[in-house]
Amino acid sequence: MATTRVPLREQVTRSLRETGRLHAEFPEAQAERIAAAADVLAAAMRAGHKVIWCGNGGSATQGQHMAGEFVGRFGRERRSLPSISLTENMASVTAIGNDYSYDEIFSRQLEGLAQPGDVLIALSTSGNSRNVIRALRAARSLGLATIGLTGQGGGQMVSLCDILIGVPSTATARIQEVHLTIGHILCALVEDALLEPGA
Repeated sequence: MATTRVPLREQVTRSLRETGRLHAEFPEAQAERIAAAADVLAAAMRAGHKVIWCGNGGSATQGQHMAGEFVGRFGRERRSLPSISLTENMASVTAIGNDYSYDEIFSRQLEGLAQPGDVLIALSTSGNSRNVIRALRAARSLGLATIGLTGQGGGQMVSLCDILIGVPSTATARIQEVHLTIGHILCALVEDALLEPGA
């Protein structure tokens, strides 16, 4: 029996509506966690610490994107802010993956790069990416604050993050779209906080 194909325009509309719904109906509790995360980031940067990002695939590029917004600028002119993504140095990523295992590509870098007082922001739409989980465990042992961006439920990240921001969806693409918005909000809030008189 032949199936009826949904017209392309209708598919586009459905996707846009679902993305819009997730943004419009974002839970208030999660919005409060975004504000709390911004406070943690601003306090760390005021104290001379850095923000470190990690994730796989699309989440990796989002971490690089946000690190770049902090080091460069987001919406306002200000000093460069210390932020790095653990997927930026492919020599390190591939060497660790080859010599140890892919599960250690983030945790091993944290051992060499992180200092107590830094903040790790870990992105995983499932909350269960093994290298991200290892990174969070390493971050805790090294004295870092931990912030997680994930999807519905949060997976194993729930017990490893000081602040966990979950998007109420199980669709990877939709979760990543909201993560991008959250990242931009964090950048804006941190810039505003650090540009306040006396900051």
